[in-house]
Amino acid sequence: MKLIFGIGLFLSLSLLCYAQEIYKESMSLMGSDFEITVVSENEQAGAQYIQIAVDEIKRIEKLISSWDQSSQTSEINRNAGIKPIIVDRELYNLIERSIAISKITDGAFDITYASMDKLWKFDGSMTSLPTPEEVSQSVARVGYEKITLNEDEQSVFLKQPQMKIGFGAIGKGYAADKAKEKLMQLGVKGGIINASGDLTVWGSQPSGKAWQVAITNPMDKNHAFTKLPIMHGAVVTSGNYEKRITLEGKTFTHIIDPRTGYPSQGILSVTIFSEKGELADALATSVFVMGIETGIDRINQLPNVECIIVDDSGKIFTSKNIRINNNEN
Repeated sequence: MKLIFGIGLFLSLSLLCYAQEIYKESMSLMGSDFEITVVSENEQAGAQYIQIAVDEIKRIEKLISSWDQSSQTSEINRNAGIKPIIVDRELYNLIERSIAISKITDGAFDITYASMDKLWKFDGSMTSLPTPEEVSQSVARVGYEKITLNEDEQSVFLKQPQMKIGFGAIGKGYAADKAKEKLMQLGVKGGIINASGDLTVWGSQPSGKAWQVAITNPMDKNHAFTKLPIMHGAVVTSGNYEKRITLEGKTFTHIIDPRTGYPSQGILSVTIFSEKGELADALATSVFVMGIETGIDRINQLPNVECIIVDDSGKIFTSKNIRINNNEN
């Protein structure tokens, strides 16, 4: 009888496991299109989990937004060149990690990029190129080394007046990480936080199979050039093939090198794979700026990070642990 009971219990648990289904919702958050997917036992629980993720993302946005004048980030910016601002430990640590990424990428990633004037516009309104003097003046306020952190006071100080920090190149990835962390703590076995195509993934589908992540072909956005199984981590793609302008016979794209003030060149898309969406988000833009050779070399030195680069002729380059069969395409 004990054996029969044991078998019955096993079958019941198995049926409960396979009774779980995928639930997803789309919404606008942090100025972007988000889609949140969870594996849950029923629609009501799925909706509750998704709302918890939304609330966490909104909390992060409130903390790091440079548009919200009541945020700590805005207070830091208002007091640039005036005084240090004491901030929450969470924001302090995010800024500290951002500076560390700046050092790793030789300044290709820099949250003080927000200090630059909006010299480059990719909405069709630009009729002439900015002058070298304008670009130089704009870049003068940029530089992660101009951020002073005081660990004891937990304060942040921007040394130069009119400096600003912004988390546009790291914020969505960080928010997705925090939402994922929240849901995992609640026992959600699998899901995807999709921030405008930047994916943070954990667990598996109800069948036990890994999530399939499609890598878009920038030469043909309606088709993927490969699909990869992912069970834990982040996949972030930055593309330079949509926002572009042509002036004086040259084409310029929207990813700007914060060190020079000029658009990066030669790359169409960069896809980064890492354990954290925060790091993947930051590195995707950084590799654009560093270029193919330097970018791949830097990625190869980082543990548990990989990349796929497509140059402006459609040629594919990868870090050392990725192999794509159709490289010749």
